[in-house]
Amino acid sequence: MSRNSEWAAKVLPLVKGGNTSAALAQIKVAPSVRDLQQLRKVLEAAGLLARHTRVAEAITDHIDALSAPRLHRSP
Repeated sequence: MSRNSEWAAKVLPLVKGGNTSAALAQIKVAPSVRDLQQLRKVLEAAGLLARHTRVAEAITDHIDALSAPRLHRSP
């Protein structure tokens, strides 16, 4: 059973309202890749992703960052 996160539903009104800086700040602290993918899907369905290119770029960048293996130093 998959969990249904409400994070995307909370960020959507920020983008709809035009508060791009707040939406970008929330994208930077997204809980998981799944939440970012869900946000992308909701924005595409609403037709907002094409209008807000900075948000689309931030989503893509942070999906890549969260998907990449973690870099670490040896002890």
